[in-house]
Amino acid sequence: MASPSATAASSSLASLWSDVNKAGQNGDYSRALKALTRILQVAKDDVKALHCKVVCLIQNGSFKEALALIGNNSKVLTSDVIAFEKAYCEYRLNKIENALKTIENAPQKTEKLSELHGQVLYRLERYEECLSVYRDLIRNSQDDYDEERQTNLSAVVAAMSLWSKTKPEDLGLQATTYELCYNAACGLIGQGRLSEAMNKLREAENLCRQSISEDTDLSEEDIDAELAIIHGQMAYIMQLQGSIDDALQLYNQIIKLKPTDVGLLAVVANNIITVNKDQNVFDSKKKVKLTNAEGVEYKLSKRQLQAIEFNKALLSMYTNQAEQCRKLSSSLQAQKPENLLPVLIQAAQLCREKQHGKAIDILQEFADRNPGYAPQIKLTMAQLKLAQGNVTKACMIMKTIKELEHRPGMVSALVTMHSHDEDIDSAIEVFTQAISWYQQNQPNSSAHLALIREASNFKLKHGRKKEAIIDLEQLWKQNPKDIHTLAQLISAYSLVDANKAKILSEHLPSSDTMHLKVDVDALENSTGATFIRKKAAKVAAEQQAKVQGPVEIKKKKKKKKGKLPKNCDPKVTPDAERWLPMRERSYYRGKKKGKKKEQIGKGTQGATSAATAELDASKTASSPPTSPRPGVATTNVPSSANSNVVPPRHQKPVGAAGTKKKPQQKKKKGGRSGW
Repeated sequence: MASPSATAASSSLASLWSDVNKAGQNGDYSRALKALTRILQVAKDDVKALHCKVVCLIQNGSFKEALALIGNNSKVLTSDVIAFEKAYCEYRLNKIENALKTIENAPQKTEKLSELHGQVLYRLERYEECLSVYRDLIRNSQDDYDEERQTNLSAVVAAMSLWSKTKPEDLGLQATTYELCYNAACGLIGQGRLSEAMNKLREAENLCRQSISEDTDLSEEDIDAELAIIHGQMAYIMQLQGSIDDALQLYNQIIKLKPTDVGLLAVVANNIITVNKDQNVFDSKKKVKLTNAEGVEYKLSKRQLQAIEFNKALLSMYTNQAEQCRKLSSSLQAQKPENLLPVLIQAAQLCREKQHGKAIDILQEFADRNPGYAPQIKLTMAQLKLAQGNVTKACMIMKTIKELEHRPGMVSALVTMHSHDEDIDSAIEVFTQAISWYQQNQPNSSAHLALIREASNFKLKHGRKKEAIIDLEQLWKQNPKDIHTLAQLISAYSLVDANKAKILSEHLPSSDTMHLKVDVDALENSTGATFIRKKAAKVAAEQQAKVQGPVEIKKKKKKKKGKLPKNCDPKVTPDAERWLPMRERSYYRGKKKGKKKEQIGKGTQGATSAATAELDASKTASSPPTSPRPGVATTNVPSSANSNVVPPRHQKPVGAAGTKKKPQQKKKKGGRSGW
């Protein structure tokens, strides 16, 4: 018989389980957790209570607490009981590798565990295995989630096309929803079918608007935020197609909306940085902050994250942050040592610092470690040598690239550089080797014949007539109807062998058989025959005058003859320089130097040079002294000799009598104006 305490405990547990059931049905998981905690105080190792508590913690988003609870009760909560919940917590905490191990160690693969397995494989970018998991799920499942599984399957196919560059088989997925339509567009982008992808994205936009329009509470901004991911992909296609301005406008519109998807913001910001390149660096430095948001690394693929890091390194180089550039490029190289781009960034940074030799050294080291990249590395080294002005060394490096020595682009570059060095023999040797390769591997191909023609033109240009004749004969034998080649051949032979040229000229078509489509009117109206147009216009004017009859001709007014000056002698030839100022005429000799004019103030004070002797009273016998002498009386009788003499201090300077000082004008009061 049970004791009263045991009966009370069992009744309380039943009540608590009833509360858990009600709270679970109502979605009130916090209340359910309180009840479960009280149950576990009574029954510590109750597997069902522990399991329910883990589920409630997951529903509340407390993944760390749920995982800790599983770990603390690992003896009770075995993998066959709680494998899905444990793997899901690890997946949500971005412990993807641990989640995969938990799923693989599960004793039984349930349907929900297989769904999670597909998600984990997708995050690990193991697309082939993920595709197989989803195909099995769609084949073996019969529930209402078939559309979601098809969406996930189309996302895997799009990722394979974008990142793995593989074209999967057509799975027959119908683009009935905007998610399926969007994923189909991403797959087309991966295949390079950009126009078709743009049409698919427009279709996805329309489907999305139709599905959102049912919700009347959404504003236009909310709808644009939902469409942001589709518009971002549209802008990417515009950028690839060269519509840079349209793409940039759409990118900026997405950033202004501030969507909650940090992955979308990071991708859009990165694409704006690629558009800016080395321009608008201030805007790029602002946008790069969006790529550093928390959680971005869990939203993007490895390829996307790597592209963002590359662009950060390039931006550091453009903003002259040398240490930051080296740090980022070294980190990228450590992640993937066989990647070429980090090494190229390091070399570019060294070149900006004028350390071309060091840049060539690190490129050579990488080429030695990775022979597969040797052609790209050597081309970069040749470019650096050209930047240094060492054309000969650049030629030597390019000639070591055996994989590309026969390519028309390589031949063109080498011939140009040898011509720059005036080494015509080496340039002809490059042509000879390339033509020989095509003769053995692709005889009479378009590239082969094009090289022969270019070689013959080059030889004719540099006076190698005999060598050019061999190439021209080969071309003419290949196409005997080619008149242009025959004309070149005759022209070359005319300088070497006139008889041979005469024989070959017989193969030229006669003038009667040649139908030249020449527009005579256009030829006459051309700039080279301007005088013909004038003559034709004059004849036309005369004919028009004949047709119109006599026309009154206006008489021209006769110009009146100008009147001559009164003193003009018509027999004397007028002075040719009469219009020039006197100083500029050829016969002008300057004014004659006469006697110095009498100057004032050049002798003793108050004296003039001309009247000095006259005014000297001591030299005149009849003149009395100017001052009375002591003991001698003077009379007031005037003398005829000195009656009109003016004393020196009373005299006025010569020419000063007529000059009068101008009276100073009084300043008017009231302002500057005279009014």
